[in-house]
Amino acid sequence: MKSIRRFLAVASGILVIFFFTILPVLAAEGAEPDPADSSAGLIFRWLNFALVFGGIAYLLAKHGGAFFNANAKAIAASIHEATAAKAEADRVLSEVDAKIARLDREVAEMREAANKNWIAEAERLRVSGATEIEKINQAARAELAASGRVAQQQLREMAASMAIEQAGKLIDSRMNNDVRSRLFHYFLGELGRSTN
Repeated sequence: MKSIRRFLAVASGILVIFFFTILPVLAAEGAEPDPADSSAGLIFRWLNFALVFGGIAYLLAKHGGAFFNANAKAIAASIHEATAAKAEADRVLSEVDAKIARLDREVAEMREAANKNWIAEAERLRVSGATEIEKINQAARAELAASGRVAQQQLREMAASMAIEQAGKLIDSRMNNDVRSRLFHYFLGELGRSTN
């Protein structure tokens, strides 16, 4: 871009110089016969044309080739860079498209795996809860059975104690001195027989 501007500036300068050199000739055209119209003037005109054209050609040949080559190289490099950038952008775009396509599939797989995990976890919790409930029920049954046995034992002891107490009261209420002495004599008699 910079080289194109430089070329345009040089070409514009040459055109301005050319118009300023031709302007006096155009202004004197309507006046008296110009000595430049003579054969010597014609030769000088052609000589002037050849010098100006030769100078322009020389400048173009000397600086124009390098300018155009540099410009062509810059354009070619820009085209090459643009092609490389486009290829890179196409590659990145295709990678992004592939990732997006994979992302949809991965999200679906993750949802499916999460659903399976949720179902498995719910089943595990259900089984674990049922196992714990059964353990608690067994422990409660065992504790109730043990409590029942203890209660029965205590009830028997209480019943036996109450029976003994009632029997003692009944015996005390029916026993008088006469019955006591007969029992005592009977006991002594039995004792004597067992020693023989």
